[in-house]
Amino acid sequence: MTVLKMRGVSATPDRSPEAAGRANMLLLIQLRWIAVAGQIVTILLVHFGMGIRLPLLPMLLLPLGAVVLNGTSLLVLRRRFEVANAELFVALLFDVFSLAGQLYLSGGATNPFMALFLLQVVLGAILLDMATTWAIVAVTSLCAGSLVFAYRPLILPPGSRDDLFDMHIAGTWVCFLMIAVLLVLFVRRIAENLRSRDARLAELRQQAAEEDHIVRMGLLASGAAHELGTPLSSLAVILNDWRHMALLKHNPVLREEIGEMQAAVARCKAILTGVLQSAGAARGEGSEVVRLRAFLDATVIRWRETNPAVVVEYAATLAADPLIVSDPAIQQVLVNVLENAREASPDWIGVEVTGDAAMLDIRVSDRGAGFAPEMLADIGKPYRSTKARQGGGLGLFITFNVMRKLGGELRAINLAGRGACVRLTLPLAALVVGQR
Repeated sequence: MTVLKMRGVSATPDRSPEAAGRANMLLLIQLRWIAVAGQIVTILLVHFGMGIRLPLLPMLLLPLGAVVLNGTSLLVLRRRFEVANAELFVALLFDVFSLAGQLYLSGGATNPFMALFLLQVVLGAILLDMATTWAIVAVTSLCAGSLVFAYRPLILPPGSRDDLFDMHIAGTWVCFLMIAVLLVLFVRRIAENLRSRDARLAELRQQAAEEDHIVRMGLLASGAAHELGTPLSSLAVILNDWRHMALLKHNPVLREEIGEMQAAVARCKAILTGVLQSAGAARGEGSEVVRLRAFLDATVIRWRETNPAVVVEYAATLAADPLIVSDPAIQQVLVNVLENAREASPDWIGVEVTGDAAMLDIRVSDRGAGFAPEMLADIGKPYRSTKARQGGGLGLFITFNVMRKLGGELRAINLAGRGACVRLTLPLAALVVGQR
């Protein structure tokens, strides 16, 4: 079974730029927890295990400050979903100064863990904008340079000076290993957050382009409707005059044909009136308040009357039948799907409607050839159609965008064996009176 889903309200995690900033802040908090644990273990190991006397109280106060910052940050992030560039910059600055403090108390530039400043620079280059990235570079460079001249020398145990170089080499290796592991674990996840943010921005740009396309189509349709109104009115007047002419009045064949022409002109005028109302009226204006079941029944029956050659198997099972506004946009959505099913399957169409107190589910099935894989990939995009005619594919494009505006989703499925099914899922809150 081949499935394509297009959502108005996605169930996937939020990929907005603000959410990416929040996710990156959470990653920094996780990295800080690892740093706190690593600092405490290293301090205790060096002081008690290696016999190198360290100022324990100030060196343990710095991890305690990191714990307080992490706890405060987590409390703030529970109530907020936006994290600005400046906040990430301040968080990285704290980490830089915390590392500088630990190095100052443990040998300064002679400490092999000086290279951890590079990790802060890499994180800044990925997370921050250009100005604040260079600020992090400047601050880390200043801290590293200051530690060359100002630091608290290590108090080594007697007889260990001969092993000092070997300890420095071992510490350098441990520092390299830490940086490598942290870069793989965290920078990769940060890059995924940024890619997700970029994908969301691209999706928003695509939506804006599609909505602009719909606006232009609406302007074109309303302009064409206005232009066609005058000649249709003229045709209606001429046909009415013909109907009363003595030469044609007593010819039943011509009178019947004139009647058919008048009916066709009236139908065209009604269509143009609907186009103008849809293009110019606000959503819900001029609509009636009806029961959901009556609205669905009337829409399917009206379409069935205009397509008598198609067998329509219609079934509706609704747990609730609330009062809704009979929005023309929803009617047009269902009509568009029915028209596409009729073109694929001229003899039979199945319409199944189910619903509970929250959601409405409409499935329109056909017995056609189904969607080609490339068509499934492009459903909902304008001018993507197998129809060899101008304007093909606009029906599902408009349907998809209307569903997206209402918070619903459109799903196209190739059925096993033969045929296809287009499924529309819509929250009733978008239709029910008093909940719009």
